[in-house]
Amino acid sequence: MFKIVTKRALNDAVFLMSVEAPFIAKKAQPGQFIILRVDEKGERVPFTIADYDREKGTVTVIIQIVGKTTEQLSKLSEGDTILDFVGPLGVPTHIEEGTKSVCVIGGGVGCAIAYPQAKALFNRGIDTTVIAGFRNKDIVILEDEFKAACTDLIITTDDGSYGKQGFVTTALEELIQSGKKFDEVIAIGPVPMMKFVCSVTKKYDIKTIVSLNPVMIDGTGMCGGCRVTVGGETKYACVDGPDFDGHLVNFDELMSRNSTYREQEHACRMMAQAK
Repeated sequence: MFKIVTKRALNDAVFLMSVEAPFIAKKAQPGQFIILRVDEKGERVPFTIADYDREKGTVTVIIQIVGKTTEQLSKLSEGDTILDFVGPLGVPTHIEEGTKSVCVIGGGVGCAIAYPQAKALFNRGIDTTVIAGFRNKDIVILEDEFKAACTDLIITTDDGSYGKQGFVTTALEELIQSGKKFDEVIAIGPVPMMKFVCSVTKKYDIKTIVSLNPVMIDGTGMCGGCRVTVGGETKYACVDGPDFDGHLVNFDELMSRNSTYREQEHACRMMAQAK
């Protein structure tokens, strides 16, 4: 059993949870994830590691309430326990030697994944620009954390209620056209957002890494549920990723696969809310 040490709301639909998991905290790296199960009848659900504290032995995940399990997790409190919390899984994010400037782009709850990436880059002395995009002011998360983990922070909102009005792609292209040089762009968030970021960076021949979020079950490459097509080849996000070359990803196929169980997820969440 794994104890919830800290839990706090980031907005109405997103919350942060730190879990006592010393063995995972000892080895966790940016880009990796865990898979948890609330109880013995629960489903296995992956969450990217948003942060970790090796001294305290805690691992932090940031969760958006969208389905049955996330609804269950939202009802747990500090001191409660989770049955399974397994990791670290996946390949850590790799930054090539000699990298001097990187733009990290997060969209919505994808900023939870972008944060440890930005933090690791910044701590290595790399010039790190963060563009964090949200629909509106009410759902902005991790602003203070990003300010302490990057060289420059640009927040965008679709409706202009906070920060810069517009999409992350507009802010990125404006930076590039102003003369800002990036050795690499890392994009994490909704699949359409990552797809359009890659469309921008491809024009300027900028290496772009995306962190993919396909349906995942076992996290060890056995079930094949998280398969994605990258460069015309089948890859498995759990063991080959979750980071991939964004210019080679078949985003349309990924979007189609991710929507396969949307109706069932909604129905399960409604049942969880009714209990």
